[in-house]
Amino acid sequence: MQKSESLGYKGRYKLLAPHVTHAFHLRLMVQIAAGRYWHKATEMNKQALVAAFSKVSIGTYAARFNDFSGQSFKTLEIKPGTQDTHLVVTQLINPNGEEVDLTYVTKEIGKDWRIIDVILANGISELAMRRSEYRQVLKQGGVKALTTLLNKKAKMLATSLD
Repeated sequence: MQKSESLGYKGRYKLLAPHVTHAFHLRLMVQIAAGRYWHKATEMNKQALVAAFSKVSIGTYAARFNDFSGQSFKTLEIKPGTQDTHLVVTQLINPNGEEVDLTYVTKEIGKDWRIIDVILANGISELAMRRSEYRQVLKQGGVKALTTLLNKKAKMLATSLD
């Protein structure tokens, strides 16, 4: 992301997309976030939801990585988690010495370890926040309504930042 400013949002998105989709198990993440509504959806609606969730997830990282001033990541520890997961405890280290704690919840999917959640410094699960955020939309309109909302969010990210 050392060229983040010159790349712009679209360039960062294009650069980050393969890395985010490889590192994160986006389908499982949105399945967990959608809860029981996932099981009621058709496969076509599930695929559309995964695509929309992927666009928002990648877009969010592209928006966050808009500046580089020497930040680095440091892995502190890898420890067992619940339900056959591993927790990768890291810190984002800013040049001013400020550290941001991030814990990646990973699960072995096939032969790869994939991220299924990120726990922020304050102990809040990003996936739990998404589930809470999506609950009302799912209740009112199911997976289709959530897909529409996420596609709108992805479009807003793309148009407001480039």
